[in-house]
Amino acid sequence: MTKEALQSQVDLGEMLPLMEEFYTIQGEGYHKGTAAYFIRVGGCDVGCHWCDVKESWDANIHPPTSADAIAENAAKYSDTIVVTGGEPLMWDMNPLTRKLKALGLQTHIETSGAYQLSGDWDWICLSPKKRMLPTAKVLEKANELKVIVYNKSDFDFAEKYAKQVNDRCILYLQPEWSVRDKMVPLIVDYVMKNPKWKVSLQTHKYLNIP
Repeated sequence: MTKEALQSQVDLGEMLPLMEEFYTIQGEGYHKGTAAYFIRVGGCDVGCHWCDVKESWDANIHPPTSADAIAENAAKYSDTIVVTGGEPLMWDMNPLTRKLKALGLQTHIETSGAYQLSGDWDWICLSPKKRMLPTAKVLEKANELKVIVYNKSDFDFAEKYAKQVNDRCILYLQPEWSVRDKMVPLIVDYVMKNPKWKVSLQTHKYLNIP
């Protein structure tokens, strides 16, 4: 396949820059503790300074892989599939989710919401970031709002987006890992005073699993 043809397939979402895929336990948010197969797609320009997968940012270093092959491989491991990144919505997610749904799988996405929503999702975890704000469509469709708390100003940021998501969206505050000892007491206190929020922790890191 020529470079131009390959790029065309990526642009259409028929191929995706696959960074890694692995079977593990979902560690965060509403589905924590659930066995799930993770598909990590390369490419992200949101640029969070505390990101723990910065190697995902450059899509060019991750091989374009057939969406059909990704889905068929995922089906061998679990019926719950989590698409993450990077920022997966940089790419058209319709071909991948179409195949996943055809295989009878549950489709979950973890996204900053900074790009237009594509794909057929059973669960949308929206984790908005200050540098590139989420689109109205993602806010409307989100099942879960997960705000990462790195400093005290993030509580105000969280409240801003809690007002914009739908009424059924579950609200989570999650400490950024490197400052967890400092932020956990503040989050606990905040949730106790504002019980519409729940605490999310990166339990997979405590369990020492991917």
